[in-house]
Amino acid sequence: MIEYKIIITIIIWILSIYLGLSSVYLFIFSFSALFYRKKQTFECTDFQNFLVLIPAYKEDNVIINTAKEALKQNYPSEFYDVYVIADSFEKTTIEELKKNKVNVLEVSFEISSKAKSINKALSSIKKIYDAIIILDADNIMEEDFIKKMNYSLSNGHKAIQAHRVAKNQNNSIAVLDAISEEINNSLFRKGHSSLGLSSGLTGSGMAFEYHLYKTIMQSIDSPADEDKELEVKLFEGNHKVKYMDEAYVFDEKISSAGTFVNQRSRWIASQFYYAKRYFFKAFYKLFTQLNIVLFDKLIQLIILPRIIMLGVLFAGLVLSFFFGSTTLFYFWLLSTLICYTAIILAIPKHFFNKSTFKALLYLPYGFLLMLFSMIRFKKARKQFKPTPHTSNNVTKNDRMIE
Repeated sequence: MIEYKIIITIIIWILSIYLGLSSVYLFIFSFSALFYRKKQTFECTDFQNFLVLIPAYKEDNVIINTAKEALKQNYPSEFYDVYVIADSFEKTTIEELKKNKVNVLEVSFEISSKAKSINKALSSIKKIYDAIIILDADNIMEEDFIKKMNYSLSNGHKAIQAHRVAKNQNNSIAVLDAISEEINNSLFRKGHSSLGLSSGLTGSGMAFEYHLYKTIMQSIDSPADEDKELEVKLFEGNHKVKYMDEAYVFDEKISSAGTFVNQRSRWIASQFYYAKRYFFKAFYKLFTQLNIVLFDKLIQLIILPRIIMLGVLFAGLVLSFFFGSTTLFYFWLLSTLICYTAIILAIPKHFFNKSTFKALLYLPYGFLLMLFSMIRFKKARKQFKPTPHTSNNVTKNDRMIE
């Protein structure tokens, strides 16, 4: 019985230390994000040729609007082309896209994936470009988006992540999803940039030096998480991602519980898979090549999703108060305060409003959805289930950009 209690105590302390270190990590970058400074001008006389690539699977209801908006850039039209990779589209949608002078590449696979679509497009398009921009089927670029990407690429950056912001906040789930994205922007993009580290990628609203992107994508055939594999392979090659908080791309947020679970299950499966796959390699490259970017990514991969951390820390704090030692309770209390402070600091000021307060009442529900997502994650990575999109509208109030 004594040995059993010792084992339980050791496990609890290991969990406590893991959550405590995770909280400190989040706080460091949340605090650092406060010192991020936006650029004001993006003038550049060297115009690079851009390929704007929009891979889409059965996205007939949003793709036409996305493609039309992509053609409205404040950038010389002769220096960028918009291509839609149309997988399983209706013929009427294809015809409408072509009427609007959008390049359409139709693809079909026995088992579809975003990676297959992109690689097919890159092998089919014969024109050589300087840079490539990757959008989701629902993404709307601000009018100066390519201009800002051009500025950054012209200044030597080879991989750039733009600032994705919500274009819809139609219910509490969508608001929580929007806040979650901004928290991640603060922690893993602004905070990292402020300390001179690499930003993380989000999967869309990204720009790359063309040859680099094409070379890496040729080695990727992931069924559901090509963006995560792209990210770790960039970091494996010691490439940094530049974050541009000033460049906005508007992205639809999830507004249904079922879609939330499917998406998060896929993300969690991807997180665990790459944490396991690159665990020893990240340590090896850190000590032999001083590859900090890959090791930093490993840390992110082994940290629990934020909403799960908040729930577990709160539950542990309550349990340690009633059943733990005084030392354990104060350790949990400190970790909880650090983590909660980090999350609050990472939330942009414009989210402190009535809609957010209302959405916070759904946090326990969100926690349960995330737990359900973690239960279902094992099969998620092997299935191609893209997040469905329905919203075309980007209103002035929806943008809420600082």
